[in-house]
Amino acid sequence: MCNRYRLTAKQAEVMATFGIRPPYEPDETFPAGDIFPTGKKTPFYGAVIVKDGDDRRVERMEWGVPTQVPSKRDPSVKLTKYVTNVRNLSSSFWRSMLTTPARRCLVPVTSFSEYGLAPGEDGKKPLHWFDIPSRPIFAFAGIWRPTERGNAYGFLTTEPNAIVAPIHPKAMPVVIHDDDYDRWLSAPWDDVADVVAPYPSQLMTVST
Repeated sequence: MCNRYRLTAKQAEVMATFGIRPPYEPDETFPAGDIFPTGKKTPFYGAVIVKDGDDRRVERMEWGVPTQVPSKRDPSVKLTKYVTNVRNLSSSFWRSMLTTPARRCLVPVTSFSEYGLAPGEDGKKPLHWFDIPSRPIFAFAGIWRPTERGNAYGFLTTEPNAIVAPIHPKAMPVVIHDDDYDRWLSAPWDDVADVVAPYPSQLMTVST
């Protein structure tokens, strides 16, 4: 589960990467640095790219879509869980967003992290960072929805590729190829579902 990623690029670099034309509003949140999931009490925000008519725009949203889950102690009691990584694409809750192009977004990233399986000499699991050298800024396949606290987003995960699997064998984020940005933001779900696939491992690097 990816619960920490980075966006260390400047605003103009992000805008240019995703085809957003100037002038840009002054924004002190770029570069954002490390981005963490939202909290129940304190919201945290990430930048996402959404469709705006024929154009695109950047919007700040909370990372973590609130859902109601039954309490383990008392199933009749519902608790709020903030979901950051979306894997169950057959769920009606997520499909309502997946099948609505306006509820899809691009999540700009410069690198993402996963903890290793085995603790190091200090007893802590090492944090590994993955990036794509040929794409200094890339994007996760995101979905979003309005909430009582404002708009919130999560991103899709899939089977890990050969570089991620030894470190995190359960899943990796869905990284969208540049040529698929328009499809993800506008195409019917049946025509874009094929983007949910592991990114080619030979194009990625990992560091600690």
